[in-house]
Amino acid sequence: MKRLLTSESVGAGHPDKICDQISDAIVDALIKKDKYSRVACDVIANDDLIYIGGQITTKGYIDTIKEAWKILKSLGYKENDFKIINAITGQSPDIAQGVDKSSTKELGAGDQGILFGYATDENEFYMPWTIVLSHELVKRAENLRRAKKFPYAKSDMKSQVTIEYDDESNTFNVKKILMSIQHEENFVYKKFKEFIKTNIVDYVLKKYNFNLDYELLINPTGRFVIGGPVGDTGLTGRKIIVDTYGGFARHGGGAFSGKDATKIDRSAAYMARYIAKNLVAAGVAKKIEIQLSYAIGLPRPQSIYIETFKTSKYSEKEIINAVYSIFDLSVEGIIKTLDLLKPIYLQTATFGHFGRNDLDLPWEKVDKIDEINKYFKIN
Repeated sequence: MKRLLTSESVGAGHPDKICDQISDAIVDALIKKDKYSRVACDVIANDDLIYIGGQITTKGYIDTIKEAWKILKSLGYKENDFKIINAITGQSPDIAQGVDKSSTKELGAGDQGILFGYATDENEFYMPWTIVLSHELVKRAENLRRAKKFPYAKSDMKSQVTIEYDDESNTFNVKKILMSIQHEENFVYKKFKEFIKTNIVDYVLKKYNFNLDYELLINPTGRFVIGGPVGDTGLTGRKIIVDTYGGFARHGGGAFSGKDATKIDRSAAYMARYIAKNLVAAGVAKKIEIQLSYAIGLPRPQSIYIETFKTSKYSEKEIINAVYSIFDLSVEGIIKTLDLLKPIYLQTATFGHFGRNDLDLPWEKVDKIDEINKYFKIN
């Protein structure tokens, strides 16, 4: 059976990603000052106004507006381009009493939530090819822009990749690619388009040994001068499918950026990915989706669900039992296992949180294979 499947990515200068980066820059800066900082930081960017809101409890101090400018200047903006408002308040004591750890009580989840993790064996990233290529395209474009090697390009950009999956031959064929890249007012369209095709799209496809007989769309409206928050309002946490699996797995709805590790929207989603990736890497299944659910103030998941898409010889009950046996799913256990009290979050705010072989992310490690093999008696 042949199917057409599509994923998208957005660049660092996309208005939603600007907000994600500012939120995570604040998380990292606070963790550097106080690793136990409790952070829920959301940013909205509209026209020339950036509003930083949320609830934070910390023993440290940072200049949130200064952190925001570090992100904005790297994207080509100048200080007279935006007015920035800081409206952060303290964390609600009602939430804190359910989350705080004491000598008689375990660390509780910072909120309720359902989280999904996913992994597939179709490549070395354990991710769907459509989202891998989508990220690689905008990453390549942004790297060239920052190196001043991309003529006319500005920082707001998107990609979209459609691949034909052939289940019978287990092959992948790129059918269509869409690149929307902001550019300067005075640009040469033909030169701009040729550069994108040769130095970005074909470069990435050749790198991963894909076909070059694809259909290419570049800025289909014909013009993309007005971009960033001036062209479209940005908001933290609005690109949750871009951040995860490109639409190939379900999503609980919770965003990652701007949250510390007690927020299970982030930490338990990372743990679910870690579990799924290790199970696939160990050969338990070719493809796995896992769901975890948590209740605010309680330390352990309320439920676990496993889907193997008929790619495993083991029952879902057997795999769930293995998960309980091998992985510590308490909030404190997740934070300890994945070493989440470190300033590692800003680097995930662009180009996806998963499948990042270019970063040293603890939830991307495959260090549980031996334990999984021993449990299932896999030789």
